[in-house]
Amino acid sequence: MSEGFKLYHYDPSAGAAVAFAAVFGLTTAVHIWQLARNRTWYFVPFLIGCLFEAFGYLARYASAEESPNWTTKPYIAQSLLLLLAPAFFAASIYMILGRIIRLLNGASCSLIRPSWLTKIFVTGDVLSFFIQSGGGGMLATAKTKSKIDLGNNMIVAGLFVQILFFGFFIVVSLVFHVRMLKTPLHAVGDSRIPWTRYMKVLYFASTLVMIRSIYRVAEYVQGTDGYLQSKEAFIYVFDATLMFICCLLFNAFHPSNILSGYQKTEANPDLEMLNHGEYTGYTGQARYNNIS
Repeated sequence: MSEGFKLYHYDPSAGAAVAFAAVFGLTTAVHIWQLARNRTWYFVPFLIGCLFEAFGYLARYASAEESPNWTTKPYIAQSLLLLLAPAFFAASIYMILGRIIRLLNGASCSLIRPSWLTKIFVTGDVLSFFIQSGGGGMLATAKTKSKIDLGNNMIVAGLFVQILFFGFFIVVSLVFHVRMLKTPLHAVGDSRIPWTRYMKVLYFASTLVMIRSIYRVAEYVQGTDGYLQSKEAFIYVFDATLMFICCLLFNAFHPSNILSGYQKTEANPDLEMLNHGEYTGYTGQARYNNIS
């Protein structure tokens, strides 16, 4: 690190760090149980994000215990794990929308074909991940101010990529939602697939990740001597709390509930025909009076 560079501009709170490590550990344990029980393997990235959060705050606790003589290993670990965890949340959020579209046979209502939707957004997420991790790695080993600035700039660029793709994802979600609400299929009744509920869950989760990413952009734009990095409360209000709510949200509204609803419909041959695109229009509304 450059001369005069400080890992923290405050003494990190050991109590806050261990408390969030504990609550993230609890929600992670629930996600592991839900994943194994329901076999929703596409939700593994979300679980990895939960683990990053839990271990990130454990590393932050280790840093707090070293105050004021901090070492770089726990600092680097907590910085990278907490910075990168939401990228894994985003990957699973993208995949949920793709599955909702396919389950509803709603490709015609989507701006992007379902076969491309997950690929496009996850590619953006991976790009954001690697830019941020590269910047974080550079920042962690920086020995000059120019290297520190370059690391900060790379992290900001990665966060902007994340925000750009997340913003576009929200637009795609809203367009799909509005178009589906206007189709005859939605007008004929309630579906056994609770897709409208899960669209709202996706909006809420996306908003949490977006707010957190905007905070992180502001933090790194200000730099290591900026106001946001000088007050520990900000990371707990605009990062830890928001991401914990996101984890709890998907404990309460686990995507396996969508799949279980779909499996129930397959026992009904009319619903099976619907999912194969054999809906016959207005004259078929009486036959599908339980489908949205």
